[in-house]
Amino acid sequence: QVQLVESGGGLVQPGGSLRLSCAASGTIFEIYVMGWYRQAPGKQRELVARATSGGITNYADSVKGRFTISRDNAKNTVYLQMNSLKPEDTAVYYCNVYYRLADYWGQGTQVTVSS
Repeated sequence: QVQLVESGGGLVQPGGSLRLSCAASGTIFEIYVMGWYRQAPGKQRELVARATSGGITNYADSVKGRFTISRDNAKNTVYLQMNSLKPEDTAVYYCNVYYRLADYWGQGTQVTVSS
């Protein structure tokens, strides 16, 4: 079983930055994929970014060049640095871990971009 604890959401003005963190705990050997998804009101949950333990990353087109995902494998922690935030980035952001053929989700953290 994997438990995920997220932090770092909040309210920020357009053009600002936020950094999200997600720490995984439990009986974990190696987590292959860690990532972030988001869900805005009335919309489906969508992939934002994900990273493998080997350093392969991929991003949604809408965040390329603005968001950076990184991992600390020793701490089983994934980060999402979000720069140049836009109002359309407003959503609940969820940490996701794929481990031993199962998906695990964090509780979600609200990110609101507004002036």
